[in-house]
Amino acid sequence: MSTPPRLVLASASPARLRLLQAAGIEPEVGVSGVDEATVGAPGTAELVARLARLKAEGVAAEPRFAGRLVLGCDSLLDVGGEARGKPADAAEAVSWWSELRGAEAVLLTGHHLVDTASGWRAEAVTSTLVRFGRPSDEEISAYVATGEPLGVAGGFTLEGRGAAFVQGVDGDPGNVIGLSLPTLRALLAELGHRIVDLWSPS
Repeated sequence: MSTPPRLVLASASPARLRLLQAAGIEPEVGVSGVDEATVGAPGTAELVARLARLKAEGVAAEPRFAGRLVLGCDSLLDVGGEARGKPADAAEAVSWWSELRGAEAVLLTGHHLVDTASGWRAEAVTSTLVRFGRPSDEEISAYVATGEPLGVAGGFTLEGRGAAFVQGVDGDPGNVIGLSLPTLRALLAELGHRIVDLWSPS
């Protein structure tokens, strides 16, 4: 019986790594170095798909990852058609949160999987509706002061301090954190692999 291929996460995101580890997968990690600011697309879905593909392709081209499955991901918050990544600074994070109070927005994550052994690839964009609560000005200021919002798409987290200010989500919550495990399972199946074969020995 052949040995299942290893998964490589083409992302420096600790949240994505934790999601995979919690699901029993211990991936290798490679960072593509894609300059996201130079990449454009006509819409948020197209943009996250393009960024995920570029990240996966960049890491898959590294000789040390030959024979691996390489997963690239990118997340953005779509607010009325505007794609939002990480806030530029604390002032922008406060502005975004003031706008999002009591509102809804869509978190989109692009997933791109490359089988470096066969050259086959599969991709998908997963969306989750996020319903925001109504934090006070003082709460927003305190949250932004922690620095947490400055390192994540849309300026909020679902698994950190920001969870208290998210009323709920419609769709896969893991997708909001940065990676949809059901989507990964479907992409693996499309390329002839099973997610259970990626589980680390218990």
